[in-house]
Amino acid sequence: MRMVDIIGKKRDGLELSTAEINFAINGYTKGDIPDYQMSALAMAIYFQDMNDRERADLTMCMVHSGDVIDLSAIAGIKVDKHSTGGVGDTTTLVLAPLVAALDIPVAKMSGRGLGHTGGTIDKLEAIAGFNVEISNKQFIELVNSSKIAVIGQSGDLTPADKKIYALRDVTATVNSIPLIASSIMSKKIAAGADAIVLDVKTGAGAFMKTDAMAEQLAHAMVKIGNQVGRSTMAVISDMSQPLGFAIGNALEVAEAIATLKGEGPEDLTELTLVLGSQMVVLAKKADTLEQARAMLKEVMANGKALAKFKEFVINQGGDGSMIDDPSKLPQAKYKIEVPAQESGFISQIVADEIGVAAMILGAGRATKDDIIDLAAGLMLHKKVGDSVKIGESLLTIYSNKEDVSAVVARIYANIKIANHATAPKLIHKVIID
Repeated sequence: MRMVDIIGKKRDGLELSTAEINFAINGYTKGDIPDYQMSALAMAIYFQDMNDRERADLTMCMVHSGDVIDLSAIAGIKVDKHSTGGVGDTTTLVLAPLVAALDIPVAKMSGRGLGHTGGTIDKLEAIAGFNVEISNKQFIELVNSSKIAVIGQSGDLTPADKKIYALRDVTATVNSIPLIASSIMSKKIAAGADAIVLDVKTGAGAFMKTDAMAEQLAHAMVKIGNQVGRSTMAVISDMSQPLGFAIGNALEVAEAIATLKGEGPEDLTELTLVLGSQMVVLAKKADTLEQARAMLKEVMANGKALAKFKEFVINQGGDGSMIDDPSKLPQAKYKIEVPAQESGFISQIVADEIGVAAMILGAGRATKDDIIDLAAGLMLHKKVGDSVKIGESLLTIYSNKEDVSAVVARIYANIKIANHATAPKLIHKVIID
């Protein structure tokens, strides 16, 4: 078998066999196939696409290129959630304890963030003492006893994906549905989940800017998951504006606590219930999404969801009193209001640019070595469709830097006010096949 023949076959739009896909991916991962040949294959896939079977084979080859986490010692159906990323995306902090409160095991492997705000681990570390560096044995014991634990990404998961992604990044082949779908799904499958719920974002703050592209990606990932034996569902949700009000690590933890009490922002609460309902159904704890939603709302209303979050925090060394009193979370030295310069209705909040404003404050990382300021961030007071009067605060800047003029300028440039505006639809579509 020769790589040049495989490249030529895909260039001509022909279907690659399982053996040919394995030969190409394994050979490149081992260093036997050079960058220029894998670049040529990636470009051929970009233009000629792959069918469902090829996509599943590509995914599983990347899964088996490294470690595969074995969660079989955890009782029950392990359901994982993946978001394609956005601004103010606090859903995991709410979803994990909410679902665990229904005795569904949530064994979460999370990473640190690079971009607007920290990742799930960075956010949890805003809680004093919280520790993700626990052993696999302790991780499994906690999920079995308490139904929830979060551990930092460890081991050598999907090295083929890491190597191929780095190549795609410099060869203009990132934006390819089969390559994106297999990249995401390989990591989720290698992390050991039995079932997977996907939150595919669409809009200005999302990787997929249009509904059509988001829908293509969602269908591709759901089909891969189901084809390789992982029950998979997806939601296409709006990211044309930030989710919720909080953008920043400690701010998002406080917002998650409020949401678990049933007092959170309407959009964050709704998305959490939609995703959580899918997780409950996939875990076979409910027969319908409507039944699952009612169960989730009940544990939110009776306090079990918040109690589960506190239990989870204490189990991993965190200060549980911060859950009772979020004012104990890291606090910024300066709180600066940004007033509206005219009256009208909020017509646009450009999500990714507002996210960059939060990153400039220190809420996120521009490079992987940057140190996050856990107290820094933004708290929106208005969302798209809301009315605003001149002089009324659009948002509050939380900063440990006194000079925030560059951040204020970016905010004004990316929050638009018009005579009329309507709120965007939050849930665009639910994908089950």
